[in-house]
Amino acid sequence: MPIPSTVISRGVGVTCGHHVLIIDEIALELSNADPKHRHLTRRGCDICGLEGADYEGNHSVTTKGNELTLKMITPTGIGSRVYMLDESGTKYKQFQLLNQEFTFDVDVSSMPCGSNGALYFSKMDPDGGISRFPTNTAGAAYGTGYCDAQCQHDLRFINGEGNFNNAYGSCCTEMDIWEASSMATAYTTHACLTDGQQRCLAEADCGSTNTTRYSGWCDMDGCDFNPFRLGNKAFYGRGKEFDIDTTRQFSVVTQFVTDDNTGTGELVEIRRLYKQDDRVVGNPKSTWPFLNGTDSITDAMCNASKIHFDDSVYPHNQLALLGQQMVGGMTLAMSVWVDYGANMTWLDSWWTGDDTALPGVLRGRCPNPGGDPETVFAESPNAAVKFMNIRSGDFGSTY
Repeated sequence: MPIPSTVISRGVGVTCGHHVLIIDEIALELSNADPKHRHLTRRGCDICGLEGADYEGNHSVTTKGNELTLKMITPTGIGSRVYMLDESGTKYKQFQLLNQEFTFDVDVSSMPCGSNGALYFSKMDPDGGISRFPTNTAGAAYGTGYCDAQCQHDLRFINGEGNFNNAYGSCCTEMDIWEASSMATAYTTHACLTDGQQRCLAEADCGSTNTTRYSGWCDMDGCDFNPFRLGNKAFYGRGKEFDIDTTRQFSVVTQFVTDDNTGTGELVEIRRLYKQDDRVVGNPKSTWPFLNGTDSITDAMCNASKIHFDDSVYPHNQLALLGQQMVGGMTLAMSVWVDYGANMTWLDSWWTGDDTALPGVLRGRCPNPGGDPETVFAESPNAAVKFMNIRSGDFGSTY
């Protein structure tokens, strides 16, 4: 699936790249490539092959010019996840984020409560794992090597080996630029102790149980900036009464500020801007007194919000750790999904049983109960997210 991206530098000018989007390998048909055993067995295959995909016909993934559309309901299932390849077509494009801004246009007008159109960066191997794991001969061109800060287990292959029983997780640092519907939005940091992608098995490393969630390799909860949660209930929503009207297209700008204003410095702040109808709209300042009017993610903001929202303890110097993993670049992923575990209440509503009068409990105006996948499918059969005009560059150059 072709799509362009643009890099803007005050010293070099505008550089346009033409890229291919590749769907995650989990969406590809699996075959047994062993000439002696051509059929799959219950245990999978000893020598596995990945077939091509009908992006539009089977997965409802389409591009038109600089626009990507991901539909929620597809002929073969629910949702999809795609990555951007570099111009070679064999490696994931590596976005350099430190001391830069990343911008895209988005349309979430058909995305209801309980849905999530996500755009984020993951510290995946640029080649999809080929060089580290010789048994993986498919690589980035076939969407292999996925990892995230949730140490995802439901991957068919990790480290070039089968994972058909979901025994392993695939962990790496993740930066959620955009998790949103038309009702709520957040951007969130998720640093990991791993250097790049690593496979986990033990619960203590994967953080896969309630007792090990906060002792694993990755900061699964992360530190989020959700305008509604931080007290700005009239900032983002459906209609002209909101600062950002989600019934219409708008631009999202994210800036990664370093301590010395260079691409090699320590990450100290992540800023957010919006643009709609030629209006540049700053990220809203928190109305909670203990956050001192903050309008960006910093270690101080994360620590204070964790304490006063009664969240998990914020690990020390997480922004610096995140920034270290940004060195050399990160892989862009875009997806659309529903939440079978928590109905997306962590994004657009509140956790069942929590006191909604307490600071930080309300994430959005969606009801609880609500947002369950079956309701999303029944009430919004045409739900889809559109990402457009992907660009990056020096501060102030992309909007």
